[in-house]
Amino acid sequence: MRRQFWLASALTLAVAAGLTAVATTAEAAAGCRVTYTVTNQWQGGFGADVTITNLGDPLTGWQLSWAYAAGQTVTQLWNGTVTQSGAQVTVTNTGYNGALPTGGTANFGFNGSWTSSNPAPAGFTLNGVACTGSTTPTSAPTTDPTTTPTTAPTTSAPPPTDPPTSAPSTFSNPVVWQDFADGDIIRVGDVYYYSASTMHYSPGAPILRSYDLVNWEYAGHSVPRLDFDSSAYDLSGGRAYVKGIWASAFNYRPSNSTFYWLGCTEFNRTYVYASTAIGSGWGKKARINKCYYDAGLLFDNDTPYVAYGNTTISVAQLAPDLTSEVRSQTVYTTPSSIGTLEGSRMYKRGNYYYIWLTRPANGQYVLRSTSPWGPYEQRQVLLNLPGPISGGGVPHQGGLVQTQNGDWWYMAFTDAYPGGRMPTLAPITWSSDGWPVLQTVNGRWGATYPRPNLPWHPLASMTGSDSFTTGALGPQWEWNHNPDTSKFSVGNGLRLSTATVTNDLYNARNTLTRRIPGPSSTATIQLDYTGMANGDRAGLAMLRDQSAWIGIRKDNGATRVSMTNGLTMSTSGWTTTGTGTEQAGATVSGGKIWLRVSANIQPGSGRTAGFSYSTNGSTFSPLGPAFTLNNDWQFFMGYRFGVFNYATSALGGSVTVNQFAVS
Repeated sequence: MRRQFWLASALTLAVAAGLTAVATTAEAAAGCRVTYTVTNQWQGGFGADVTITNLGDPLTGWQLSWAYAAGQTVTQLWNGTVTQSGAQVTVTNTGYNGALPTGGTANFGFNGSWTSSNPAPAGFTLNGVACTGSTTPTSAPTTDPTTTPTTAPTTSAPPPTDPPTSAPSTFSNPVVWQDFADGDIIRVGDVYYYSASTMHYSPGAPILRSYDLVNWEYAGHSVPRLDFDSSAYDLSGGRAYVKGIWASAFNYRPSNSTFYWLGCTEFNRTYVYASTAIGSGWGKKARINKCYYDAGLLFDNDTPYVAYGNTTISVAQLAPDLTSEVRSQTVYTTPSSIGTLEGSRMYKRGNYYYIWLTRPANGQYVLRSTSPWGPYEQRQVLLNLPGPISGGGVPHQGGLVQTQNGDWWYMAFTDAYPGGRMPTLAPITWSSDGWPVLQTVNGRWGATYPRPNLPWHPLASMTGSDSFTTGALGPQWEWNHNPDTSKFSVGNGLRLSTATVTNDLYNARNTLTRRIPGPSSTATIQLDYTGMANGDRAGLAMLRDQSAWIGIRKDNGATRVSMTNGLTMSTSGWTTTGTGTEQAGATVSGGKIWLRVSANIQPGSGRTAGFSYSTNGSTFSPLGPAFTLNNDWQFFMGYRFGVFNYATSALGGSVTVNQFAVS
């Protein structure tokens, strides 16, 4: 898989150093049972999973303690808090897993370090009472011999503090009903990360995080600013619509505890970004003057390989620091009977290298070879398979991930315009001769499946309200092109000063966007417009290549709320073909207004969005006709909510968004 485990090497080291087996158990309890499993192990480090079963009276809180005999240290722990003094380790429950009824279980995991050996603890105490009962044996981890253990970085977000709901037995697709396309998915320790494309939106290459493959949260961006050697990304001297970040590669390198993002822009150059943390510290590491189109990144015994291309599929070996190419060659030419293959992801499982490829937008294929350089043989994974979203397309592209329990899952995306392309999850098994097999339900990609065999881990909702009271925008926000950072501020609301003089919203800098959750949702902003200047336009848009908005127009000292549609772009070059016409308006005063748009983004034609406004925050009046959404795919990105403020006469005006709520 994408984070490559080299467990074979770990086992060899274990024999040489006299270590215990990679999976071990410790004695457990009258009153409690403890299962302690080393899930993966590598030179100097290991990952472990601990399950407590309460066999005694119900508990309202717990502390589990043990001692290490060989100097091991817990370096990071999730689903609990840890203290360690010398050999003695104590783990305390978090707020949501402290209640343990009779027969109930609690689970936590951690990463640790070791030096000469890594034996399991000889015993445990729960709330000061020794656990002396029987244990449940655990088997060796099911990770493949060539996979490499991944250490969870110290920057992973903590588990939720709110009590989780009871774990369901199934999950529904799409797992995220938001526009996160061209995904690459990896696991680092017990944490899953998903990276997506963003085209002209900045910051780019968003990262989602999950602990159970079903519940996801925003975690950060790999590309803090579209620093791609063109002022068009700043809406200066040009525009970069539908350029920028397409399908790109994302992976984690255990040898230096670093995440990498790699992507080709405009078909002629590739950029490499890196960070040791998911949510911060990302920086441009290299520009390579070659396009690794739709690339997938593999670290094989720490050697970086990139699979890439459209129809002609190639593999490149990069320098150890990923700043240049060592060699490359064509490894597969797609036969005309298939047509186009692209969207490469590269994995190693057992003795085989796999290149995971999509036939846009209705098929998935896989190549296999015993060498990264081929020759490769090919198998079809799916073709014209009905998808799980009514009215949507065939799930395709995306990538594979192996859980810490050894199961494999495929995260594809499903075309579902006008909303975009939605992450869609299904299990993978492997045939006896080593080919991946998609698991279907009644001949189609399942609308539901049994959920992954992972601890249930609810996260904060991806909807909600933002009052912009902190000093930075959260990772749910992305600008239309790079912003002018001198023209906005956050902390006391979102203050947007006009950054562009134009009559074209598509030319205006500092339009702040967020994805529209499906199948339908509503965005409401509270706008203070007292600082607007004559000629300014500010409001809330349904933003795509055919757009509409509701907002304030200030002209000749008077303010009116306006519903404007007819903002359009051509599909050849994405030039503006319409700057919009007011469809309805009303005079307003008082300096404060609530603007609202309710959008139905279920896939299909004829979906609409409706606009309304309020002067008191409670009674909303519809304004203008329903806006029909464009469900063509050529713009790639789906509709977004966008907050804007631009000048048509002169700079100097400003507005403040005191709240942005999505429900």
